[in-house]
Amino acid sequence: MYGRFAVQGATLRGVEAVPVDVEVVVGSGIPAFCIVGMPDAAVQEARERVRAALRATGFSMPNERVVVNLAPGSLRKTGSGFDLPIAVSLLAATGQVDPRVAEGALFVGELSLEGAVRPVDGLLAYALRARDLGARLVCAAAPERLVAIDGLELRAARTLADFRTGEFAALAPVRPSRTRASLDFRDVAGHDMAKRALQIAAAGRHGVLMMGPPGSGKTMLASRLPSILPPLEEDEALEAALIHSVAGEDVGSLLGGARPFRSPHHSATTAGLVGGGTPPRPGEISLAHHGVLFLDELPEFRPSVLQGIRQPMESGRVTVTRADGNVSFPARFMLVAAANPCPCGYYGDAERACSCTLAQVSTYQNRIGGPLVDRIDLHIDVRRILPRDVLGTGGGTSSDDMRAAVLGAREYASWRRARAGDDGSAEALVRSCAMAADDEGFFEDAARAARMSGRAIMRTLAVARTVADMEEAASVNRGHLCEALAFRLREGVGPCG
Repeated sequence: MYGRFAVQGATLRGVEAVPVDVEVVVGSGIPAFCIVGMPDAAVQEARERVRAALRATGFSMPNERVVVNLAPGSLRKTGSGFDLPIAVSLLAATGQVDPRVAEGALFVGELSLEGAVRPVDGLLAYALRARDLGARLVCAAAPERLVAIDGLELRAARTLADFRTGEFAALAPVRPSRTRASLDFRDVAGHDMAKRALQIAAAGRHGVLMMGPPGSGKTMLASRLPSILPPLEEDEALEAALIHSVAGEDVGSLLGGARPFRSPHHSATTAGLVGGGTPPRPGEISLAHHGVLFLDELPEFRPSVLQGIRQPMESGRVTVTRADGNVSFPARFMLVAAANPCPCGYYGDAERACSCTLAQVSTYQNRIGGPLVDRIDLHIDVRRILPRDVLGTGGGTSSDDMRAAVLGAREYASWRRARAGDDGSAEALVRSCAMAADDEGFFEDAARAARMSGRAIMRTLAVARTVADMEEAASVNRGHLCEALAFRLREGVGPCG
């Protein structure tokens, strides 16, 4: 028997890296290379990659029985990141490298057939796990996929040959500079009411549903929403980058402060939008964490897919259930949706006649589903603007001006909540509005007339509180309530005196 050795590895589960002990025993018996411990197909394929990489870098593959155990055995292991820890453990067990190279380190990396170490998805999750374990992370040289973390030492292994000396170059993540949105509301002519709604939505993190004919500017408006949102805070950027890292997407813009903007196609599956698969991967709603999820052509999404986002809109998390347990992904996003009012798109248009029957219009709009619509705070009609306004594009209100009002409202709201000890409950929301008795009576009558649900009442009140925050008003008055009701009901509920 040559010997045995173990190094520290990890496997992804959700957005976390779970520690895994990679144990190798080389002994007598029929020559074989076995991997046990619930490995998936990618881990099993490590046998061929490790064998070829060893030979390509001048090491020898023992002509003995090699058993690799990934502990704990009850946890499913996924991904190609086990190539490097398996190879290191094998080299140390056979005495080809100094065992001290593995001390106090967590290894992750895929091996090429030439022995080069390649980066894998989720490097940021592995880095956080290494920090929690008090170990240094040894991985591929991919500074663009990592972020500097206090208390963590990062080392780059370029090839397996580096383990002969055990000297690895320090890996310094590149900190992206602050990014600015390239799209500006200045380019959108007219649509003052829609801009006001998006400004309120940005100030209070409310959802928006825009309905209007084709070409009226719904997508143009939605795509510019990130330009009036405040940049990501450091902890928000790390949370969002972690999700994108696990999904194998670029994290540079997030670390630069840009909020995510996700716009999935309406053919998206439930797993693609909400999350899922084997192993479970974050969906679009999680990739939009701390940012904007834009669903264009909302009625064209499959109803079953749309209903999957209802619970995450309330809780800010999505839980994917599998036979081996539950996996949770963060999903606190702003929903912005756009829809045509009917299949032909021109129902209610003042200039072009609709060719749909009332039954077709009703069926089309009902594809969205009442429960989802009830969870969207602001409902607005986006009409086509006059040709002279289209030709006058470039002279609208700029994103900088709109952002200033958003930042001011958020700052005032934070001060107000801290001063009142607001815990985010419904009771705290009602208390923060401090409505006069006649204004409260007006709101009750309006909610009763519109047959609003309890959720709709509270969400409308939250919008009114945001409108008051934009004016730095201590209490919500009738004017704030009227504006919130007009956006909620689209046609309003009558005169607001």
